[in-house]
Amino acid sequence: MITTTTPSVDGYRISGYHGIVVGEAILGANIFKDLFAGIRDIVGGRAAAYEEELGRARATALTEMQERAQAMGANAVVGVDLDYEVINNMLMVSSSGTAVTIVAAEGG
Repeated sequence: MITTTTPSVDGYRISGYHGIVVGEAILGANIFKDLFAGIRDIVGGRAAAYEEELGRARATALTEMQERAQAMGANAVVGVDLDYEVINNMLMVSSSGTAVTIVAAEGG
């Protein structure tokens, strides 16, 4: 499924709008304890384990959003936005966008 931050997809036209779709992933407080316990993973000022967890959370949020779009009959999500929020010592990664149906543009 094409997923893009842009409002359109080159070479395609939007033939239908299905609505807003979202996906979320929450990292619990325990992840912070585990990561700080493994602080020795920091290399060059970057915490590799923490970055890995954030990447996993981002992928989960995007996959959830794409699955919801597909359930609505969409084959793409445009205008995607990623947000990161801290809520009560938990980190939430959320993705949102517009579920659409795209078709190849004529002459493209």
